[in-house]
Amino acid sequence: MDNSWDIFCKVVDNFGDAGVTWRLARQLASEHGLKVRLWIDDLGAFARLCPGADPHAQAQQVQGVEVCAWRDPWPGALAAQVVIEAFGCKLPAEYEAALAARPGPTLWVNLDYLSAEPWVGGCHGLPSMKSGGLRKFFFFPGFRQDTGGLLREADLLARRAVFEHDVGIRAGFLRSLGVTPAPGARLISLFAYENDGLPGWLTQLSESAQPIHLLVPEGRVLASLEPWTGERLQPGQCCVRGALTVQVLPFVSQRDYDHVLWACDFNAVRGEDSFVRAQWAARPMLWHIYRQDEYAHWEKLEAFLDLYTEALPAAAAEALSGLWRAWNMDGDMATAWVNFEAHRDVLQAHARAWCEQMAARPDLATALVQFCRNSL
Repeated sequence: MDNSWDIFCKVVDNFGDAGVTWRLARQLASEHGLKVRLWIDDLGAFARLCPGADPHAQAQQVQGVEVCAWRDPWPGALAAQVVIEAFGCKLPAEYEAALAARPGPTLWVNLDYLSAEPWVGGCHGLPSMKSGGLRKFFFFPGFRQDTGGLLREADLLARRAVFEHDVGIRAGFLRSLGVTPAPGARLISLFAYENDGLPGWLTQLSESAQPIHLLVPEGRVLASLEPWTGERLQPGQCCVRGALTVQVLPFVSQRDYDHVLWACDFNAVRGEDSFVRAQWAARPMLWHIYRQDEYAHWEKLEAFLDLYTEALPAAAAEALSGLWRAWNMDGDMATAWVNFEAHRDVLQAHARAWCEQMAARPDLATALVQFCRNSL
């Protein structure tokens, strides 16, 4: 086996697709000793996630991974032994031909989107024969034993434990972002798409008996936030309304975004990458799922809620599900938040138990490497 892997990524949702493939590429190289190239069609998005990367370079070495610009026309390159087609992006025709002509065994894997839907397990690992005798397999991330698991670096939870138990590290990190919460303030992070339910939630937060400091990484949700604050918001800027302090954060690296999640008591996240990282943070969370045509995303939302709330008491499960549905289905966020808060302690304990349950299974990169070795 020559240990060469190519990962192809088309950036669809700003940073989500790039975030997942970059994490995967980095872990395959650092933990599994593989020779990895990441082909990405939007190096600008990649450079935001990885400060120091050159958004104009055709090829560059970044943290043990060769990052290449996926351009049209195809620049030409030898095919790797294993190629990962992320999220259904179509391989360049020239590359597919090179893969078919490559001597020795090859493997083509379609890494699909994350879903808790029950049908995923039945499709995970299934082959599809392509022209020229190429073998293509479907590989699904997931939450059940019959899927490929979740992305998780080997040292992630140990690093989180150090951060959680050292008050000085947490305070120093927040200071590095210009965040100085009031004594006793509760920290909440908000990373979301535009959402009409945000004003009602913010108003409810502003009427809290406890100070709340809302950290908002710059992004699309500002379009829904600024009408409520009545002002344009820039990174570092704070806006105070009642008990609520809203602060916009500058765009941070993936590693520092983990620290944001660990520093907060509650995390609102979006898409796939931050959704998984919030689960590893072991905090109560709120997921803003990416919208799909004909409301197909609602089925994915309900499938995860069914799984995630399975071990919760009925009242707590109903409160959590009610909050997520209100956020994703234009419901009453103010009332949903009050109901959610009544079960805060139970939901915190559940978030940690869920994290431990997911961490007891092989991580996605390890499962993918083993699958490919067994299939070659």
